[in-house]
Amino acid sequence: MEVKAPLAPLPAAAASQPVLAAYAQINHLKDLFRQGWLRKGVPRVRCESVAEHTAGVAWLAVLLTPEFPELNTLCVLRMALLHDLGEVHAGDIVPGQGVAPEVKHALEREGLERVLAGVPGAEALMALWDEYEVGETPEARFVRALDRLEMGLQAARYAEAGVLADPSDFLRSARDAVSQPALRALLEAAFA
Repeated sequence: MEVKAPLAPLPAAAASQPVLAAYAQINHLKDLFRQGWLRKGVPRVRCESVAEHTAGVAWLAVLLTPEFPELNTLCVLRMALLHDLGEVHAGDIVPGQGVAPEVKHALEREGLERVLAGVPGAEALMALWDEYEVGETPEARFVRALDRLEMGLQAARYAEAGVLADPSDFLRSARDAVSQPALRALLEAAFA
């Protein structure tokens, strides 16, 4: 798993506080490259981190939830921020690495548990992550679509900048996951 050079951890005294320890671990997402981009030739210097992707999904949630009043906005936003948290320890596992979906899920769930150990309200946060993973609630389906929409929008940006020669795999994956007309229109506009 390719990562940027990580910063030093928090001092030991600060790390003994569960919230600060979780925050220090979460910051590792800033140093973790999105592996799919690297595999398709995006240069390291231009490669998005998992934290940047997470921020993009969260911003899409903020900008788009007003168009979906039936959704619980706070739930959507929290789920958007949590959806890749297990990657802190599991890494960014992508298709083609030969990792079975159930193994990926278990590794990410274990990573999430490590990050949230001792954090007040951790059980509720893990339940939201589980809800996202199962994908059966309207909020989970929406965030899953935003996750792919963000990937598609990033592919369009990389293609426009000339650092991704062929965005078709990413566009196809995004189209497969983004079915809501308002979200699909944004995806298609990015590639127009």
